[in-house]
Amino acid sequence: MHLQNVNGVANGQLGQLRHIPLSYDSKNPDSSARALILALRPEWAGPDSKIEFISFKDGITNTLLKAINKKEGLSEEEVDKEAVLLRAYGHGTDVLIDRYRETQNHELLMNYDLAPELLARFDNGMIYRYIRGTVTQPADLRESSIYLAVARRLAQWHAIVPCIYEAHPRKNSVNSVNGTVKGSRNTAIDHAAPGKPSPNVWTVMQKWIFALPTDTEAQRARQANLQQELTRLIEELSERPGLGDYGLVFAHCDLLSGNVIIEPQKTSAKDGGDGQKKVSFIDYEYATPSPAAFDLANHFAEWGGFDCDYTVLPTRGQRLEFIREYIHTYFGLLPEKPSSIDEEAETQKLLAEVDVFRGVPGFYWGIWALIQATISHIDFDYAEYAEIRLGEYWGWREAMNNTGNPSTKELSLREKRWAQLE
Repeated sequence: MHLQNVNGVANGQLGQLRHIPLSYDSKNPDSSARALILALRPEWAGPDSKIEFISFKDGITNTLLKAINKKEGLSEEEVDKEAVLLRAYGHGTDVLIDRYRETQNHELLMNYDLAPELLARFDNGMIYRYIRGTVTQPADLRESSIYLAVARRLAQWHAIVPCIYEAHPRKNSVNSVNGTVKGSRNTAIDHAAPGKPSPNVWTVMQKWIFALPTDTEAQRARQANLQQELTRLIEELSERPGLGDYGLVFAHCDLLSGNVIIEPQKTSAKDGGDGQKKVSFIDYEYATPSPAAFDLANHFAEWGGFDCDYTVLPTRGQRLEFIREYIHTYFGLLPEKPSSIDEEAETQKLLAEVDVFRGVPGFYWGIWALIQATISHIDFDYAEYAEIRLGEYWGWREAMNNTGNPSTKELSLREKRWAQLE
């Protein structure tokens, strides 16, 4: 059984991870980043060192910097071998993300060789070893060789990494945008999806809805409306059968292009190459037990990037190709394999389930963006993004309501694209 409580993740390893009592300061980025790197690597203070920082702009939550030491005479590969990534948390994002659990996720994935070595935490972030490779762009995700590699890696996550759950109800309160959520709200979060161990993707959405701004009547009305929709979603979807114990797998839940790294290709069989592209995933802050269909539907939504270009979302044929590869890999890696498995039947089953879940990522990221609009210091129009993503959900809901009962109202562009066969 792929079930593990939160106290058994790394046998106390979390407590042993080094903590650097410094912070990254976005107002003094170079000096604060340098102080953190020198605390980790004091030998980089030598006269022959040349520390440089490279900023990655692919995400809209955190600050991500690659720190390198370009000593004279070192090749690019040698420099990268010693490089580290410094990730500073976005302002106020503790309301969205359990940072303690994120570290546990990272350590758990390290145990399965699915994450780079975590080197240290600091007051508002973490430092881990750099992975050589190329960060994908949305267009890359739409290339067959890349999306099949994503399917294989995602199946590996889902098949072999155990879900981790709270061993007992949380004692600490949960901070929200408008104050502190205690007692009954903690209980409501933990038991958002009856019969499912906590946390899971449903408890995450419940926590976020409680954290929505409620200063105005309009905000309170919207929170009430979204709460009603979450309750409806849980009633409709949370008990559906799926892969993994309790119908949950250890899911990434944020597989946008910036979190998919194409690994350097090995050119020959002698080097261990098999001709297939390989990818790795980074950033595990949203990883939580989830239906596999949600994780796949969420990734497919990212084919359109932050621009939400619905004309390039995967067609049914592309989804089928992805899911066939996923299912073949998943059952090949599953520790407790069924005595016999009909891979094509499982493929068709998951394909249909992803169709059912296709509107949920819009709801998930729509709530997220409404909170980010009130707390983030990043230059991004979260309020507009929230409306776009929630619009995906409402478009899906309308299409589902009209199934078998044709309406004169035209399907949304996203729903039209999703229905496209090839």
